[in-house]
Amino acid sequence: MTAVDEGTGHRAVIDLLGVLAYAELTAFDRLAEDARLAPTLDGRAAVAGMAVAELGHFTRLRDRLTELGADPAGAMTPFVRALDTFHESTRPSTWLEGLVKAYVGDGLAADFYREIGEFLPEPDRALVLEVLADTGHSDFAVREVRAAIEADRKVAGRLALWGRRLVGEAMSQSQAVIAEHDQLAVLPALPAAPHVKHARTERIGE
Repeated sequence: MTAVDEGTGHRAVIDLLGVLAYAELTAFDRLAEDARLAPTLDGRAAVAGMAVAELGHFTRLRDRLTELGADPAGAMTPFVRALDTFHESTRPSTWLEGLVKAYVGDGLAADFYREIGEFLPEPDRALVLEVLADTGHSDFAVREVRAAIEADRKVAGRLALWGRRLVGEAMSQSQAVIAEHDQLAVLPALPAAPHVKHARTERIGE
């Protein structure tokens, strides 16, 4: 693994931390909203707790951007349109769709940025890997969706279609971010491999 050259990579580090900071901020917003769709108080509390974790991640990324001499809002702004477009085009209409989106769509994007983060110098590599670590949402989402499918098998087909749509949208969004921001191209990572996409979509229906 080759680390990014310090001079060349500084702007790339700012860009990556900026896109992740905005992603974490929007994750907080969406999870807080999704929590209200929960059919049980336990589910609502679980997702609300995940929202709090995402806000903590945002705070750490914002503080690191400040340490690097960057304006956090300025670092996030170039990525607002792409991420907002993705979320608007994949807005869930039900509790289960929201869980699948968090697991499949957001999970694939996290896989993508995690691969890029591997090429960062320390301490930014460790920070990126930490904020992209699972907050417990994956296991919770899989457990809830499986229970719903066991209760009503018709749910499986609908969620499978939704999951496949999310895969395409998430990969397109991640690739568009790289294409539109040349500095990120100096971080030599590739999109998530097909087997990663397959694993995420298949695990829901196991």
